[in-house]
Amino acid sequence: MNDTRHKPEMQCMDAYTDEDRQVWRILFDRQMQALQPSASRLYLEAVETIRFRTGGIPDFEQVNALLMLRTGWQLTVTPGLVPEKDFFALLARRIFPATCWLRCLSELDYLEEPDMFHDVFGHAPLLTNSDYAAFMEAFGKLALKWLHVPEAVEMITRLYWFTIEFGMIREDDIIRIFGAGIMSSVGETRHALSDHSRKLPFDMATVLAMGFRKDVMQDTYFVIRSFRELCAALPEADKAIEKALHSKSVQRI
Repeated sequence: MNDTRHKPEMQCMDAYTDEDRQVWRILFDRQMQALQPSASRLYLEAVETIRFRTGGIPDFEQVNALLMLRTGWQLTVTPGLVPEKDFFALLARRIFPATCWLRCLSELDYLEEPDMFHDVFGHAPLLTNSDYAAFMEAFGKLALKWLHVPEAVEMITRLYWFTIEFGMIREDDIIRIFGAGIMSSVGETRHALSDHSRKLPFDMATVLAMGFRKDVMQDTYFVIRSFRELCAALPEADKAIEKALHSKSVQRI
């Protein structure tokens, strides 16, 4: 990892270098080519809606103006990973924290921490979709409710991982991808729909209990039927967490 990289706390469009612009162009073109046959049509439509293009690094001010009109969401600049409490609180307020720095040319295929391409290309487009935006807000509020219980936070993190980061959706009886972790990685895009991974129907109890690793390609993905249905399932997650914690408490007695 490049520990000396500059990680600004506010975006300055004039500060981007020729390499930054080249990195965005290469990653954008490569991903859009890989995503055409495999991405959710809702995501591809969202890329058009949010006006991302190969020739220009997104300007947060312009993105925010568009998001505010569509769903009331905003991006806010963060230099790196945000503590869980702050992250969930931001989601509950319809704010998504995103880095505004880009990886180097030597890091095109793998980066240990989220950069702007992951945060903005991966996450921001679907925030123009009202059902997805509603899910993100409701997820943040649910997470805040359980923030004081470490076991519950672990379960909520799994839900985030298998939906927002690595979720799949069935459209016209075809499994397609929408999670930001897949969308922003050409390797994960190719791997996700290959025969080397399992695609399971989304089941809340199974998701909340499923472990994962961050340092390898995923071996299991969950397939939802719609963002609206996913949002409607959050009360089920709340009940499942409460039930799991109650059962664990009883076992300790």
